[in-house]
Amino acid sequence: MADDDLLDDPAGPPGDEWEEIDVTDTEADRIARKRDREFSQFRERIKDAEDLKLEEGVFDEATYAAIYKLVQDGHIVAFGGPISTGKEANVYEALGPEDTDVAVKIYRINSSNFRQMRDYLEGDPRFEGIRGDKKSVVLTWTQKEYSNLKRARAAGVRVPEPIAVERNVLVMELIGEEDDHAPTLHDVAVENPETAFEVVREYMRRLYSAGLIHGDLSEYNIVVYEGELVLIDVGQAVTVHHPNAEDFLERDCRNVAAFFSRLDVDVDGDSLCTYLRENASPEGE
Repeated sequence: MADDDLLDDPAGPPGDEWEEIDVTDTEADRIARKRDREFSQFRERIKDAEDLKLEEGVFDEATYAAIYKLVQDGHIVAFGGPISTGKEANVYEALGPEDTDVAVKIYRINSSNFRQMRDYLEGDPRFEGIRGDKKSVVLTWTQKEYSNLKRARAAGVRVPEPIAVERNVLVMELIGEEDDHAPTLHDVAVENPETAFEVVREYMRRLYSAGLIHGDLSEYNIVVYEGELVLIDVGQAVTVHHPNAEDFLERDCRNVAAFFSRLDVDVDGDSLCTYLRENASPEGE
């Protein structure tokens, strides 16, 4: 299930704790205000596409404009059907440039649980000073997921490759094949639990060394694809400077340990946390 290189040292230095994230007026907002004829026709095609099932009122005009901008920039060539639908985001299959398959994650402005989002954003030094309105929180959250994916990949963690972000729309690598989505760790028979645990533990160590904590890690957001374990849903990941960072780390350790202990791996949450603290150096400390 794992390649030998999964256990190499993390690649690259930790990310910048105070990287600037601009969620002010975007190109999508400007397109939405302009509402030119070409955009209006594009919007109607997207809204009327039966396999997308975009309900009226779920996405605002600027969301359609964000998709339009991503199409114009060449990141999206054509839409496929939905991969998943949830209260906060829908994920769709799409065709990218040169016949590549991509995933398009669209966060809902009006129905996202922005109060829970704020719990992960407040205290993260990358996003200090964001406004408290729902739009600003959701746009920041989308940028945060894109930033977390980049940082995790730089640390040598297998996550979907981030491709582009525009407003509340994130384009990333599709994990799985068209109409054949990668199963979660929960949904497969793990042939070698010890090896799988070592891979997940190493991912956690690399994240921690890069100054990130997943914050919601469990067997439900680790998928199996082409013999590899891939971490998904990293939007809530926080830096080690977040005031609740240690609580999130301990929760991740409990969840991961509980799953693998059911597969007869000798591990518990406390020992996993101890291992991470002894074998990782967040922010190069």
